[in-house]
Amino acid sequence: MDDQKRSFLRMVSHELRTPLNAVIGFSEMLACELYGPLGAPQYKEYAEHIRDSGHKLLTLVNQILELARLEGHGIEMEVCAEPLDHALEDVLQQLAPDLKATGVSIDIGDDTALQRVFAESRGLRTMLFNLLQNAVKWSPAGGRIGVTASQDGEMTRIAISDQGPGVDPGDLARLLRPFEQGQCALTRTANGAGLGLPIVHALSQAMNGDLTLESAPGSGFTATLSLPTA
Repeated sequence: MDDQKRSFLRMVSHELRTPLNAVIGFSEMLACELYGPLGAPQYKEYAEHIRDSGHKLLTLVNQILELARLEGHGIEMEVCAEPLDHALEDVLQQLAPDLKATGVSIDIGDDTALQRVFAESRGLRTMLFNLLQNAVKWSPAGGRIGVTASQDGEMTRIAISDQGPGVDPGDLARLLRPFEQGQCALTRTANGAGLGLPIVHALSQAMNGDLTLESAPGSGFTATLSLPTA
């Protein structure tokens, strides 16, 4: 992607954010019946659908903008020592509604292994959020997600494993490319544009880390994020 295309992508993404935020805001007011009842109950339901669809579209726009930022030349990360437990706590709060809706639980291993890592604060939370959201998306209702951290030399490895349908090992490299998705587009059961894992991969490499994937059909999916230990 050349500089002209990146500039166009950034412009379009920014221009989409303003009307989307307006759509989300006004639909939220209608769904909450802030200024009085709407009348027929269907109106409130429709307003909730508009709000939820607006959030999904805004998430996609933000992901595209983030990917364009990462693919730009000369990106600089303000890396510092970040505590993993604090970042994980922030992300779990964000995911609370999804966890409640699906009944999925997250089991965190030895807390003492959640040491500090060298990472950009926002980028660390983005990576953890995308990996955990992906795990929730593919987990069966009431499933369990495991989160463990371990030290390997100068690196901290954070492994996130789900109990989903898994992916053929030959497809794992493809999932790190933008807009690639697991399962056939005609049979897949989860939504998404295929940007979460590529964003994590690009962010981790920008922080001198890496992302590796392990899976097999019927055996779940494990994403391991590696970052320098602080």
